[in-house]
Amino acid sequence: MSNQSNESKFFDLHTTGIGYLNRIREVSPRKGKPFTCVTVAALHGATDKAEYSYIDCNVVGAEAESLVKRCQQAVEAKKKVLVSFRIGDIWADAFTYDKGDKKGQAGASLKGRLLFIGWIKVDGKLVYEAKPKNATPPTENQGQPGGDQTLNQEQPEQPVNQGQPVADQFGEQLDHDLGNDLPKEANQAA
Repeated sequence: MSNQSNESKFFDLHTTGIGYLNRIREVSPRKGKPFTCVTVAALHGATDKAEYSYIDCNVVGAEAESLVKRCQQAVEAKKKVLVSFRIGDIWADAFTYDKGDKKGQAGASLKGRLLFIGWIKVDGKLVYEAKPKNATPPTENQGQPGGDQTLNQEQPEQPVNQGQPVADQFGEQLDHDLGNDLPKEANQAA
């Protein structure tokens, strides 16, 4: 009689951008399964005077979790781990400071769910780039005169060793150009 589906429908609020990974950690609640969290120092504003918004994220999805865990060693070694990200359903969480100069004062932090990482750079060196979802197999004339040469003119996709942390994949070959003029607090959570 009825062709209606019982599927739930949702409105998605997605935030995309680039930012630095900080405070990668495993959280073990009293009830429930442990989960991975990370703080993303999202860049915004003018490129010559970038500002940061810190977003505490639960990492969701096996691929995103694997990538974040592989970056943990590099973050702990104080390397600059810059990522392209998609965070879902950001919300503000109100709290009261327990200690320090702001003890007793109200504060707020941004929270969200880290859904996707498009690419990862460690100290300026591209170590991971996600494959496009709509990737098409190469055609016979691709790469030849008259073929479509607009694709992949930038840097080719970097090989990723799935079992090795990103910090170890390239050893001492990391390029130290990116982010040297940024303040130290960019790579530390607020």
